[in-house]
Amino acid sequence: MEGTSRPRRQGRYVGRALTCLIFALAGFLFYTSAHTANGTDLRNDNTLLRLSDLIQQRSRDNATADAQVAALRAQIDALAQQHPGNPADQARLVALEKAAGLDPVTGQGLTVTLNDAPPNATARIPGVPQPQPDDLVIHQQDLQAVVNALWRGGARGIQVQDQRLISTSAVRCVGNQLILQGRVYSPPYVIRAVGTPKALETALNGDTYIQTYLQYVTAYGLGWKVQSSRAMTLPGYSGTVDLQFAKAK
Repeated sequence: MEGTSRPRRQGRYVGRALTCLIFALAGFLFYTSAHTANGTDLRNDNTLLRLSDLIQQRSRDNATADAQVAALRAQIDALAQQHPGNPADQARLVALEKAAGLDPVTGQGLTVTLNDAPPNATARIPGVPQPQPDDLVIHQQDLQAVVNALWRGGARGIQVQDQRLISTSAVRCVGNQLILQGRVYSPPYVIRAVGTPKALETALNGDTYIQTYLQYVTAYGLGWKVQSSRAMTLPGYSGTVDLQFAKAK
């Protein structure tokens, strides 16, 4: 009997040891999880914003900052008028501001509107393959092609949505949302250009990328509208003009 009871007692001791080890490991995991989350629910912590929420918040902050910059610039202009400097320097400053897009520009122009196709769009032409999701949305290259064509057509100023473009402006898209100078926009996208309407439209029609885009307009229903105006006014750029760059050491 003694020979058979010893293995049973040893098995009982091993079982108890394993149980203690499992509880100790579980406690360690609970501690690690709580420490990582700082005592909050990992999945339901309301302080964690989705990336899209963060982008929208930054866009609102940038819009507020732009308004503050515009107000300060107006104060600077008022003070400059009260205390004019050398007339030659003033004339040169005015010319530079116009060239930089800081002043409003008025004249004839063209308005181009691009929009996504309906989400349930299908091929409108026999023999054309059914569209993929990317075929139904406006891409960064579409907007860039329109802007570049308008510059080539002699535009004296271009505005995308409610912002005037300057030499450092970059048209970028994340998904089907436009990010322009720190602010976020959704389609439809409206591009306005001051210049000779006929020359601007000729530049659009002669652009090979835009010709490809127009094929998708016909095939899948992407939005494309061009309107000429006898008179339009584009606001001056109101954001910061500081350059940000990397410098090698």
